[in-house]
Amino acid sequence: MNRTWSDLALGEVWTGAPITVSAEEIVGFGHAFDPQAQHTDPEAAASGRFGTLIASGWHVAALAMRAFIGAKPFGDTPVVGMGVDELRWHAPVRPGDTLTVSREVEMLRRSESKPDRGIVRWKVNVANQDEATVMTLLVTAQMPV
Repeated sequence: MNRTWSDLALGEVWTGAPITVSAEEIVGFGHAFDPQAQHTDPEAAASGRFGTLIASGWHVAALAMRAFIGAKPFGDTPVVGMGVDELRWHAPVRPGDTLTVSREVEMLRRSESKPDRGIVRWKVNVANQDEATVMTLLVTAQMPV
């Protein structure tokens, strides 16, 4: 079902399916986009600050985006990102961790310059299998009214 901005309500929460992160994915993303030893070299990471490989924070952000877009909570309605605010990484993501992404509608307003569009801001939380928050961010997007 296609949903528009008018269908949203303040406080509405979307929660995605669990995502388990493998060592291979961590290393692959690290080599491609964040080539630091804690993301690419298991031996070096074992003697480092975290004692193991950890996912790049950018990898976690990309997983959160993929979970949301892949689930198509608005059907085929186009959602255009306008910006990200207050991105925070709170805890490392290790191989085997299972992440759950949730988005809460924090703000809704109609666009002043384009009245056929609405602006939505979501508070995004990514938690691991122990329900510890590993990443938070605020994301603003535009949708048809």
